[in-house]
Amino acid sequence: MTIKEIQEEIIDEFSMFDDWMQRYEYIIDLGKNLPLIREEFKTDDNLIKGCQSKVWLKGEKKDDKIVFTADSDAILTKGIIAILIRVFSNQKASDILNADMDFIDKIGLKEHLSPTRANGLVSMIKNIKMYALAFDAKK
Repeated sequence: MTIKEIQEEIIDEFSMFDDWMQRYEYIIDLGKNLPLIREEFKTDDNLIKGCQSKVWLKGEKKDDKIVFTADSDAILTKGIIAILIRVFSNQKASDILNADMDFIDKIGLKEHLSPTRANGLVSMIKNIKMYALAFDAKK
């Protein structure tokens, strides 16, 4: 699936819920299926700066795609990074770099997060794009 197709799928899923309490519960559920980072990679190097909670993110190149794993010490944050990994894992670096992020606004995520969590979301996206930039530069 392309990044755009996955984003559209997420937008459709979020539109099924009537209110934000249901959406928060869904985000938390998504976090339970997060591809977890191995313990040895839970280091300061993989810690995302700018997040209220601890979030570790690791990207590894497999063939011509980047596979992300992550973890967080907060259940909501774990769900947020799970959404991003669902969109960007197993994608080409160039596709990640060129991806439009408007799906976040379409599901209303940023506006329903506290300012510190919204900053964390921006930091997560920035880190994912930095991995893509680094792997793209190595071509």
